[in-house]
Amino acid sequence: MRILFSLMAILCLASCQKAGLPVVGVIPKGASHQFWQTVHAGAVQAGREYGFEIEWNAPALEIDAPRQIDIAQSMVTRKLAGIAIAPVDRKALVSVIERATAQGVPVAVYDSDVDTAQRITYVATDNREGGRMAARRLGQVLGGKGKVLVVGFMPGSASTMEREEGFVEEMKKGFPGITVMDVQFGMASRAKSMAVTENALSANADLAGIFADNESSLAGAVQALKGRNNRSVKLVGFDASEQLIADLKEGWIESLVVQDPFKMGYESVKAIGEKRKGNPVGARQDLPAKLILPSDLEKTEVKELLFPDLKKWLGGA
Repeated sequence: MRILFSLMAILCLASCQKAGLPVVGVIPKGASHQFWQTVHAGAVQAGREYGFEIEWNAPALEIDAPRQIDIAQSMVTRKLAGIAIAPVDRKALVSVIERATAQGVPVAVYDSDVDTAQRITYVATDNREGGRMAARRLGQVLGGKGKVLVVGFMPGSASTMEREEGFVEEMKKGFPGITVMDVQFGMASRAKSMAVTENALSANADLAGIFADNESSLAGAVQALKGRNNRSVKLVGFDASEQLIADLKEGWIESLVVQDPFKMGYESVKAIGEKRKGNPVGARQDLPAKLILPSDLEKTEVKELLFPDLKKWLGGA
């Protein structure tokens, strides 16, 4: 029996290590949205190029900082070759990231910032400029007049807070005739985002526009407009999915500000690979956002950005 157990342990160890490849942990905020799946695909490509096995692990809910901390702590304890993480909360994840660095585990932070410099790089969209981009588009569409709602993600999420701040700053600067209401948070829930949008529509008959600054908030906001058959309120959103792109085609969404999550995942794992080789790594990599109109959807470069070949990298995942 003891011999059988030992044999099983050896076989398990061999399969888990995949021929001894170093393991890089990649921790997104969540896993259900297309954005995170695309990050995963980019991480896998970089992993293959640098000879890493990618361990992908995510909280079930995008607002669950304690679960994300637990995942990261486990990876630090096992002393993985590196960790790439998109912090749910910019303050809550500080201690575990600093612990990883102190124990020699290189950490690349991506998508959303954290309040510590103890990481090898920060790879993210220029979120503040993305918010400004959305403000310029919505301000132009509304002719510089009207009342606008912002449906946000959650307090403490650095990336979306920067989008909200950029949006409000640009509106005040370029469109003083537009009133921006206080941010309403969807808390990573489509149902909650739908409810806060419906409440705003009911309480503000003069609502002219909406900016939804992430995928779940945008999905909820568009459902609220569909439920009222309301095409007069102009909706500009941040991020994309197949359904949201269909809504853009059908005119429920006026335009989308999109990121390059594949490159985000790729560059994060690449930074760990370069660090392990002893090569210099830039402290920050700002990836540009892109404004997409319905008329852009047939462009080759836009199709490649919006519909990456995930099966090539993730298989049936």
